[in-house]
Amino acid sequence: MSAFDENPFADPSVQQATANSAQTPGLDDYDPFNKQKTTVAPAGAPPSQPAVMSPTQEVAPPQYTPTAQQTVTSADFQDLQRRQDELERKAAELARREEELKSSPYNARVNNWPPLPGFLPCQPCFYQDINVDIPVEFQEMVKRLYYLWLFHAVLLLGNLFGGTCFLFGGLDNGSMFGLSLVYTFFFIPLSFLCWFRPAYKAFRSDSSFNFMVFFFIFFCQFCFSVVMALGIPGTGGSGIITAIVTFRGGTRNDGATGGDYFIGFIVLLIALGFSAAALADFFMLTKIHGYYRATGASLSKAQAEFTTNVLSNDGVRNAAASAAAAGVRQGFQQGPQQQAPRY
Repeated sequence: MSAFDENPFADPSVQQATANSAQTPGLDDYDPFNKQKTTVAPAGAPPSQPAVMSPTQEVAPPQYTPTAQQTVTSADFQDLQRRQDELERKAAELARREEELKSSPYNARVNNWPPLPGFLPCQPCFYQDINVDIPVEFQEMVKRLYYLWLFHAVLLLGNLFGGTCFLFGGLDNGSMFGLSLVYTFFFIPLSFLCWFRPAYKAFRSDSSFNFMVFFFIFFCQFCFSVVMALGIPGTGGSGIITAIVTFRGGTRNDGATGGDYFIGFIVLLIALGFSAAALADFFMLTKIHGYYRATGASLSKAQAEFTTNVLSNDGVRNAAASAAAAGVRQGFQQGPQQQAPRY
């Protein structure tokens, strides 16, 4: 029997394992009441070192690139500067005019339209300043309406020139010249008084009555522009039909000449002008009517405003009082005559 069979601990491998376990503290050697705790590092363990954090690499932010809307060029800056200067100039002009009105003794505004030279004996009849009287949101509309009136005045003068060409060209007996003269003499001032001034007053004081007057008269102006653009013979208008007749030689039977073609070309230009004016009249009529309806105004409001203005007018009240007094006096004079005794 070998030595290993008699003593199993005589094996060298068992003795080496026992020696290692004796050197390493285990649970059997652990004393929980011992304050001095010793920890033996295992053999072959590397020496401990403090943990050191490596510095982090910060990611650079993306490069900022302004958009096209944020980029202001020199041209845009100059445009903004020009608008700013214009607004400052208008504000200074308004302030100056306000100071002039305040410094005037009676705060009265001097008439400035029509702009007549000082050497003429006639004086302006109206005061007109769109930048002062009209609210800012309606100034552009009133200016367009004023330019439209000027365009109508120029067209009537052109129609008078066409009638003069007809007269000296022998294309009619002078009826077109006579009617165009009447239109120019009466319709230029009447159009200003009857539809532009009511529109001016309506936008200045939000007057429903003036709006109603403007709509009625301006619709007649639109119809007149359509008739003049057509150029119906006998109406005195240099329209399309009149231009066609002129190209054919008018009332003569010997055919058209070079002068007829020249006059026809002038009449055709005037006809195109009246057509453009008719379209502009229709556009302005619908635009202003749409604004008027959006404000909630109606015919009843215009009637109430008219009644209030009539009753508050000193001239109307004085006339009514005079008529009533005359009626009372007449009644007192007739009373004693009827009650006189008869013999």
